[in-house]
Amino acid sequence: MGSYRSRFDIIADILRVVKGDDGAKKTQIMYGANLSYNVLTRYLAEVLEAYLIKFVRSKRCYVLTVKGREFLERYREYSRRNKHVAQQLENVNAKKKVLEELCSV
Repeated sequence: MGSYRSRFDIIADILRVVKGDDGAKKTQIMYGANLSYNVLTRYLAEVLEAYLIKFVRSKRCYVLTVKGREFLERYREYSRRNKHVAQQLENVNAKKKVLEELCSV
């Protein structure tokens, strides 16, 4: 079973593909971010509207904006903290389960 990616995960994946010096074309983004064409189209519209990326006509590709770079920096911190909190929650739930087993008849 595959793992679920959040909206932020998908956006970050798109931005990482576009981040390169030469930018990226739609097909490169689709394969690099592992998205179907329909999902890519929807998210591309969203990140373009939010001005996280822009389309450069002369290069015929998408490039990362300053705001997109800021998103990636903040996403890295969010992702790191989110994993830490998830591990802590897992530990708390394991301890709760032990307590529940000790209380059962």
